[in-house]
Amino acid sequence: MNGNDRHGSRQVRFEDRREAGRALAQLVAHLRDDDPVVLAIPRGGVPVAFEVARALDSPLESVVVRKLGVPFQRELAMGAIGEGGVRVLDSDVVRLAQVTADEIAAAEARERAELNRRVRVYRGDRPLPALTGHTVIVVDDGIATGSTIRAALLVARAHGAARVVLAAPVGPTEALEKFADIADEVIVARTPTPFVAIGQWYEHFEPTTDDEVRELLAAASPAATLSSASPESRRTSVVDTDVTIVIDRLELLGHLRVPPDAAGLVIFAHGSGSSRLSPRNRLVADSLHQRGLATLLFDLLSPAEAVDRGNVFDVELLAVRLLVATRWARRQPSCVGLDIGYFGASTGAGAALWAAAEDPTVRAVVSRGGRPDLAGPRLGAVKAPTLLIVGDDDPIVLALNHDAADRLRCEHELAVVPGATHLFEEPGTLERAADLAGDWFLRHIGGASTDER
Repeated sequence: MNGNDRHGSRQVRFEDRREAGRALAQLVAHLRDDDPVVLAIPRGGVPVAFEVARALDSPLESVVVRKLGVPFQRELAMGAIGEGGVRVLDSDVVRLAQVTADEIAAAEARERAELNRRVRVYRGDRPLPALTGHTVIVVDDGIATGSTIRAALLVARAHGAARVVLAAPVGPTEALEKFADIADEVIVARTPTPFVAIGQWYEHFEPTTDDEVRELLAAASPAATLSSASPESRRTSVVDTDVTIVIDRLELLGHLRVPPDAAGLVIFAHGSGSSRLSPRNRLVADSLHQRGLATLLFDLLSPAEAVDRGNVFDVELLAVRLLVATRWARRQPSCVGLDIGYFGASTGAGAALWAAAEDPTVRAVVSRGGRPDLAGPRLGAVKAPTLLIVGDDDPIVLALNHDAADRLRCEHELAVVPGATHLFEEPGTLERAADLAGDWFLRHIGGASTDER
């Protein structure tokens, strides 16, 4: 039984379920040679388990369980049910709540119908994979009371698992002891004290949707030829959808477009007086999409905020918004594993460079008619290869870009487009800028890491 006791603090929180999954994957690495099968408890356990299965190169499937609530207080669990007729009851709760056998049967019938519905939603006609003789790792995003997890472990046992391992990113120390009788090994990344709720130990704990569950399971399905290709390399359908990104309790609108087998994701930071609907940025996005790059255009400010010109030029605020949107994008199933670049225009270029200085995993930055000077305090910290595109008929901005280029310490180039003014409105100039941007991104994202180049 494993577990790391930590005192509760902000430092022990996971960024999101994907980060939690990567941390957990390190702790289960010793099981790789056992040829394990990973079973995720939907919905929140699926993004965690996806990272575990990916690290182990193992099949991933959902194991659906449902809590049985006390009839007069359904949020209080008196047990749980699982696939294959598995039922777990908490005898103490049943006794204290004076729940009758008929009430238990009614609750089970109700939840069994919902369980079967969810199995169809998540797996369709796919059965559980063959578990007989296998080591099975049951994964959830955390341990609370443990009744649903116990049901999932029993499902694995009932289907012939030779060895059952429970793995979770976080849980209370006392809860771990509950599974010693059914799990051969319990692996928990963090057992903080005090422990109040699972979500307390995540910076971002938004609900996982049914669509996310289906996408992740499909990407990791054995039918998707897991043996040779990584899950993120097998995207076969186009994602083209409006999205909402919640930042600082604001709902900021955006549009995400991911082509099949995307080489990387480019996130746009628009300039002053512009938005996700900017025709110039949309033209560039279309060009990048045709070259196999995914794009995310979103509003850095709400309509009310954009009225205040102080916000429009608050590059640090815009950079923070861009960083939050970047974390959001990395959690989307269609973007898992994609390298990320930034495309900034006008003030958005300053925000893109500022954000890139804060996030060293950003692979490339392109500025079009940008104000990189607005990122002045952070320019020297930018590590991402940076392309500055400026029109030769935009003398003031061209001078600012020359000065900014002198302050950059990363790989960088300054490309001057003949005949272009600040907005690249002249025939062919914006298309030329889009081509330059596409070349730069394809050169720097979707391949080896910076350290390997």
